[in-house]
Amino acid sequence: MMVITKKMLADMLMRYINREIDLSSLVDWAENMMRESDFDSSNFELIRDIVARIGLGDVQEFGLTWDDCYDYLHKLGYNIKVELVEA
Repeated sequence: MMVITKKMLADMLMRYINREIDLSSLVDWAENMMRESDFDSSNFELIRDIVARIGLGDVQEFGLTWDDCYDYLHKLGYNIKVELVEA
């Protein structure tokens, strides 16, 4: 059984923010992790709560905003710095 860590969760959020995956892929991942994985025991509640909330990201009443992602990453111990890169 896979154990989800703060780093793994932060990496998935960054993949979503950087448009490497879309919202439905992130939501599917979160739903699968809730069913099939365990969470790092040292941060169990934090990781479980964030993964559960991401799993609702495709429900209109809940959604998943930039502020949500920022807050989740901050709670996971990361600061976010956005850079503008010319395309």
